[in-house]
Amino acid sequence: MKMTRPLGLVVACVLALSSFFTHAESRKSFNVCWTLYAGWMPWGYTSTSGIIDKWAKKYGIEIKVTQLNDYVESINQYTAGQFDGCTMTNMDALTIPAAGGVDTTVLLPGSFSEGNDGVVVKGKGKTLADLKGMSINLPELSVSHYLLIRGLEHAGLAEKDVRIVNTSDADIVAAFSTSGVKAAVAWNPQLSAINAVPDTTEVFSSREIPGEIIDLMVVNTQTLKDNPALGNALTGAWFEIMGLMKAGDTAALTAMAQASGTDLPGYQKQLATTHLFHTPQQMLTFFTSSDLPKTMQRVAQFSFDKGLLGEGARSADAVGIAFPGGVVVGNPSNIKLRFDDAYVQQALLP
Repeated sequence: MKMTRPLGLVVACVLALSSFFTHAESRKSFNVCWTLYAGWMPWGYTSTSGIIDKWAKKYGIEIKVTQLNDYVESINQYTAGQFDGCTMTNMDALTIPAAGGVDTTVLLPGSFSEGNDGVVVKGKGKTLADLKGMSINLPELSVSHYLLIRGLEHAGLAEKDVRIVNTSDADIVAAFSTSGVKAAVAWNPQLSAINAVPDTTEVFSSREIPGEIIDLMVVNTQTLKDNPALGNALTGAWFEIMGLMKAGDTAALTAMAQASGTDLPGYQKQLATTHLFHTPQQMLTFFTSSDLPKTMQRVAQFSFDKGLLGEGARSADAVGIAFPGGVVVGNPSNIKLRFDDAYVQQALLP
């Protein structure tokens, strides 16, 4: 999965100032960005296959889909107004653009992690209880950190019962191969490499917290309000790709696999732990679930505890988050993150 860093929030807050002075208006050309991850590979394929061009033309606009190599930087650039939309996790959407003051709409919660993130301990037959007193390597203040806290809760433990060793996602596999590291938390593809080490046990994974680590396509709220064609075109393109994937279209899946640096079996293995919403109805059910606000409250509390909602945040309710049906968690006078199911609703229409 993807990483949140305190520096990302600081940079985003500074860069966001420039976007405050940019007034959205009716436009014909848009640019959205994405980074490599199993659940986001469809966005790259919308571009290379020409599907995004077809849907953009249908609504009389142009959409450029840009791949960026640095995940946190992609969010910073979106927050600064350099992109109209961007792929990111629910936690990062809250702690970077929303906490930075950029009103952001979740257009499509395309998937959630269902095993792509895991806690691994050296030794056979280990359990979550064995984590007590251990040093655990992970990218601090990331979704891996969040996953560990949720795992500790399941075991009746707290963060004070372990020692966190900050380790970047780029170094986590190498660190785990050393004798001094006994436990680590990682996301795929690093997680697969760690699980391949002999005599290890995955003691907790995102399978145990389904729907909590969510992979989104977000769009600037004002831009979307002024340009509904953008939302319609992105939604249409997404579900066309989902149709191909659900049907097992070999050409599409192979193209996505190659773009992600693996082969078809490798990509299918990643997809097996990625819960994709293949149909509008599936996505709508998730959008309108009473569990979603509860999840975001939990994410907000974690983010506040770690100082990710900004220096001025006095509680986990500092940022308001809106959901379908008029539900709001957090500060209703400061809504900066919106889960809007309107475009998915339209996709259900004949």
